[in-house]
Amino acid sequence: MTDALKVYGPVAAGLLILLIITMRFIAPPPPMEIRFAAGGVDGQYYALAEQYAEALGAHGIEVEVLETAGTVENFALLKAGDADVALLQGGIASDEDREGLLSLGGMFAEPFWVFARADLVTEDTMDFGNLKSARIAAGAEGSGTHEMTERVQSEWGGTWEPIVPLSGSTAATALLAGEVDAAVFTASVETGYVQTLLTAPGVSLIGMRRAVGLSMRDDALAPLVLFDGVVDMDRDIPSDDVQLISAIAQLGVDEKLHPALQSVLLEAAESIHNGGTILSRANSFPDATRTDLVLSDEARRYYRNGPTFLRRYFSFGWANFLERAWVFLIPLLALLIPLVQMAPPVYRWRIRRKIYVWYNDLHELERRGFDAKDEKERRSVLSDIQAMQHEVGQVDVPVSYNDELYHLRSHINFVEALIARQAVKTGTS
Repeated sequence: MTDALKVYGPVAAGLLILLIITMRFIAPPPPMEIRFAAGGVDGQYYALAEQYAEALGAHGIEVEVLETAGTVENFALLKAGDADVALLQGGIASDEDREGLLSLGGMFAEPFWVFARADLVTEDTMDFGNLKSARIAAGAEGSGTHEMTERVQSEWGGTWEPIVPLSGSTAATALLAGEVDAAVFTASVETGYVQTLLTAPGVSLIGMRRAVGLSMRDDALAPLVLFDGVVDMDRDIPSDDVQLISAIAQLGVDEKLHPALQSVLLEAAESIHNGGTILSRANSFPDATRTDLVLSDEARRYYRNGPTFLRRYFSFGWANFLERAWVFLIPLLALLIPLVQMAPPVYRWRIRRKIYVWYNDLHELERRGFDAKDEKERRSVLSDIQAMQHEVGQVDVPVSYNDELYHLRSHINFVEALIARQAVKTGTS
């Protein structure tokens, strides 16, 4: 066993060291810490980022959730390398934003809500394009809602009044107080101020007549219908179907983010975003087609095939290790075959060497015995031969090599007998 370890041990250790070095520097493991740019701590993006942090934490991945001012800052953090992943409002990415960033797909629809004072619109003029002369609260400059509003106004064309930089509940309060004529939000239907405005007297929800046309011009926008009575059946809110446009929030990543992390993010996205709402049916998201950033190669593979074969049966850590090791299996086997083929001859040589090494000494003792000048010298040789026989008896070899060991011992006895006969002949003569 000891000899086998001496032969095969170095081979196994060498292969292990080679594998570790190769996987460390040529196929490095994914980092176990990522930075997630979210939004304000009281916003939907931040809450979703915390859900991602919890999901990835189950795999031992630590997620640092970054509080930000919203999508525009999220883009900036990704571009600067200060964040690895971010939730991004769709429909506002510029050509510059697309450089160095990738998308993992659209995650959920964010309706572009447009509310206006009811006295400013009639049934015939209830359309976003009729608000060009209105004072519209649409978020602070640099916010996703502000950018989205400017984008839609630009697509619509014409001259618009400057945007009033109010957002969220502040903008909703200003609208109810008559301080602005309209307010725009990009938010979930469950958001408190959206629910308030949907049911508030004196406020009307404005439709987006060109929603389908806008969505055809930008993959990150999607038409959306708020169906009659879906908000409140008892009070018939809304009282008719309302055509809306929605921005598809996407999961953006740095193009250098490890594919294994992209895959585990997509796993989490499926569990977080595939539920239904009053605006979308279950399993509508994640969506590979609704994004204004280039879909990553890993996301394309995931949407086509789902989790990898190994990931379906192993934990994230083990699956990732095996997938990385698999890449080098063929070259390692190519190296292993000659090493394994070489090991048995080396092993046999090491075992037989423990036996054959005695033959040099035995030959020398035989020569000394025949050349001995007197009985005392010859008896000294015989004593050395007996000592050799004793030492050889202590040699440990595998059972399959015992025949060679006993051949050696019989040869020692043979030499001892020759020298003893030589002593008798010398004494007789």
